[in-house]
Amino acid sequence: MSHELTTEQQRLVDEVREFADAVVAPAAYEYDTRRELPYDIIRTMGEMGLFGLPFPQEYGGQGKDYFSLCLAVEQLARADQSIAVTLEAGVGLGVMPIFRRGTEEQKREWLPALVRGEALAGFGLTEAEAGSDAGGTRTTARLEDGEWVIDGSKQFITNSGTQITSLVTVTAVTGEETMPDGSVRKELSAILVPSGTPGFVVGPSYDKVGWHTSDTHPLTFTDVRVPETNLLGERGRGFANFIQSLDEGRVAFAALCTGAAQGCLEEAVRYAGKREVFGRPIGQNQHIAFTIARMQARVHTARLAYYDAAHRIVAGKRFKLEASIAKMVGSEAAMANARDAAQIWGGYGFLNENPVARHYRDAKILEIGEGTTEVQLMIIARELGFAGAA
Repeated sequence: MSHELTTEQQRLVDEVREFADAVVAPAAYEYDTRRELPYDIIRTMGEMGLFGLPFPQEYGGQGKDYFSLCLAVEQLARADQSIAVTLEAGVGLGVMPIFRRGTEEQKREWLPALVRGEALAGFGLTEAEAGSDAGGTRTTARLEDGEWVIDGSKQFITNSGTQITSLVTVTAVTGEETMPDGSVRKELSAILVPSGTPGFVVGPSYDKVGWHTSDTHPLTFTDVRVPETNLLGERGRGFANFIQSLDEGRVAFAALCTGAAQGCLEEAVRYAGKREVFGRPIGQNQHIAFTIARMQARVHTARLAYYDAAHRIVAGKRFKLEASIAKMVGSEAAMANARDAAQIWGGYGFLNENPVARHYRDAKILEIGEGTTEVQLMIIARELGFAGAA
């Protein structure tokens, strides 16, 4: 396996990097302060084909692969993590489950607008007492006269309340199933719920520490009725199918982490080269230079980890272990680099208008979202044969 990019991949990286520097970065502070999703930027990303990168042209996509998506996400995250996660979650959690598990009718109905970036979709898994622990799911869906009737609530759902959100895929308890050992567990299924469906209420946006531009809401479902044909995939396989999508999504999330770490590194290098103390740039001091050297090492390691996992996806190989490693290593690199960059910038690094300050606020969620560090350690331990690690 080579980590060298092809000419086409490098062209994509250059294009998205230029867009991030020229369009995303200059607007980041304004939209972060206003806590608004910049629809003009999202629309341009759609016109660039970013939301359709890993999807076939027959659905309006670009016909490229998952690695290409990761490359784009990394470049956006250098400038603004909120914009990067809008793309990452929009594709990985919004579009990918429908593409992987949907019927041809569902794909024809929903994919074209989603892959063009004209619409966004969310995935409603997490609840107040359920997330990694699917057994805690309390949202229910029952069949009644050819319709699913959904009741319950979800928490922390990305891209669920934007002006262009078209639907949310919801996991719900649709019954019970008896296991071979005689035990009984909840049957979980995934159901497509269009925005505006009566009884489907999007709560107020959260007041978050970071990711201010990213759209995140709680959702409630009260006697929500959708056609029986809105079942996504096989009944009872909702959580299992989502875990597969989540494993894949963690690789793009790791690319986001790498981009954030890279952005912090670039800001630290820039400042250390121009800020003078006692007559010379602070980068000439060994402590600062060594700190930046460690930042570079973290970025390099994180990038290699997600490159490896992404290549395994493209090659059709097993990648669960590598995805968790990439996500954990990348998120820790981003958090450490944000801390070091803020320290190097000193007082200026504590001003919200500084990209370093925004990365510092944003980086913490990278160790929590799409599976906490502890969940990644559990998965890695299990893959090594320690089944009792949970």
